[in-house]
Amino acid sequence: MGETAHRYFIINKPYDMVSQFVSSHGVRLLGDLQFNFPEGIHAIGRLDNHSEGLLILTTNKRITRLLFLGEVPHKRTYLVQVNNVLSEENLHLLQNGITIRVKGGTDYITPPCNVAIVDHPEHLYKYACDTKMYGQHTWLLITLTEGKFHQVRKMLGAIHHRCKRLIRISIEDLALNDLAPGEVQEIEEDIFLRKLNICLPQEKP
Repeated sequence: MGETAHRYFIINKPYDMVSQFVSSHGVRLLGDLQFNFPEGIHAIGRLDNHSEGLLILTTNKRITRLLFLGEVPHKRTYLVQVNNVLSEENLHLLQNGITIRVKGGTDYITPPCNVAIVDHPEHLYKYACDTKMYGQHTWLLITLTEGKFHQVRKMLGAIHHRCKRLIRISIEDLALNDLAPGEVQEIEEDIFLRKLNICLPQEKP
């Protein structure tokens, strides 16, 4: 018998849900979603429980290495709401590089990245409800090609802004589009690989 084909999914991970199926803590899990996932499924490029948005799930264990651990960088784009009004000076700091503390307690200067102020976040993500309940705030569109632990939150903390919402809306050309929080979409392998700009090498027999 031939090998079972791998399967690929994206979900719009809701706020207050961890990116895993098993935990010893009393948290909401991916298995709480109303979907019958195949055996061997796992999440790659995880989002923490306070972050939302695009999460990839697959039965193919090689995707993590190809997408996030390889030599070719892959873009990740986030729609981020921060408290208060972001100044032009701080916008330039985010764009041109800022010092953050990374794992091991060492300082790290982030490379230049694309950061823009967004006036109408709902045009990019229809579930970015922009209401007065959040108080004075700024929406940003941030695109990174690296992913240090909690990097976006640390970059914003370095300029004394607090991240109120962090929504990953795309990885390369694979985007949430109108997928609602908690919804799951299965994607064909060729489309999945093409949108992520990765080439899957042939498995050895």
